[in-house]
Amino acid sequence: MSERLSEDELNAIRKRIYELKLEHRDLDEAIDHLIAVGTFEELKIKRMKKRKLQLKDTIARLEDRLIPDILA
Repeated sequence: MSERLSEDELNAIRKRIYELKLEHRDLDEAIDHLIAVGTFEELKIKRMKKRKLQLKDTIARLEDRLIPDILA
């Protein structure tokens, strides 16, 4: 069983999730723009996509921390 988080901790997690979602969205827009203009480096796009996946995983882990444990 995990410990209960304080309201400050919950707010900090929510804030971090918001920041990560912004970065994820910005990366998505940047990737789309690079592809649209047609002058992109494949390696740069791959690195940006990898970062997006890392952000998605981190967001999911943080969102899981916001869900209280339910005893079965």
